[in-house]
Amino acid sequence: MEKNTNKEHVKRRCSRFGKIAADYGFITPGQLKEALAEQVDDDLINNPHRVIGKIFLDKNWMTYQQIEIVLKALFVEHKT
Repeated sequence: MEKNTNKEHVKRRCSRFGKIAADYGFITPGQLKEALAEQVDDDLINNPHRVIGKIFLDKNWMTYQQIEIVLKALFVEHKT
């Protein structure tokens, strides 16, 4: 039971990660949609799950520094 709850929590965070990245202008809405579709495709064919930020990094759409900015914003938002 705990594992499913954790998985849902991760999915919610990934969605917000992508929204924050788009809001900051680091990625486009189209890139977010493409990355989310790639994430689902990976899951459907049993490839290892990649968080959305890893997909952005793999595609060179975001830098490590931009990912850190989004993560900081995400965790500040989560605390409030």
